[in-house]
Amino acid sequence: MHMYEEIHVFGNWFLIKFIENDGMAFGFDLPGNYGKLILSIFRIAALIGIAFYLKHLIKLNSPKGLIISISLIFAGAMGNIIDSVIYANIFSASTPYEVATMFPEGGGYGTFMHGHVVDMFYFPMLRGYYPEWIPWKGGDSFEFFRPIFNIADSSITVGVMSILIFQKKFFIE
Repeated sequence: MHMYEEIHVFGNWFLIKFIENDGMAFGFDLPGNYGKLILSIFRIAALIGIAFYLKHLIKLNSPKGLIISISLIFAGAMGNIIDSVIYANIFSASTPYEVATMFPEGGGYGTFMHGHVVDMFYFPMLRGYYPEWIPWKGGDSFEFFRPIFNIADSSITVGVMSILIFQKKFFIE
């Protein structure tokens, strides 16, 4: 797909939209030459910590729901790290006019640990305009549920939400 290309799956409320996220959730990033490197190193360190915690939970024979939830977080983090760490090495740059190629002749668009994370699921459920009488926002357009995300992000979200919802069952004293 071309950058920003959309495929309408269910009308205008579920789309596959190809974007590349340079940073963290909602497109936030750490600026400067070392920002992406610091973010990638942090992600890897967090993944290692999650792996040790997961191993610890398994040894303690913790509730299966907690182990599954932490495993979902681990799997999602691993997926985003794979994109972030190696994507730049094996693909050319994606543009609105050109599809990225795998293993381009001159090398990828970036260096090790400087890749973008591919996001694609987009659910713009409600679109409209703020009423004119609202200060600073009147007349501006709004869109409910603007984030574009991927399967890894969904895995992390489901894992975290299940821990929050079932915490009393998971963390019995």
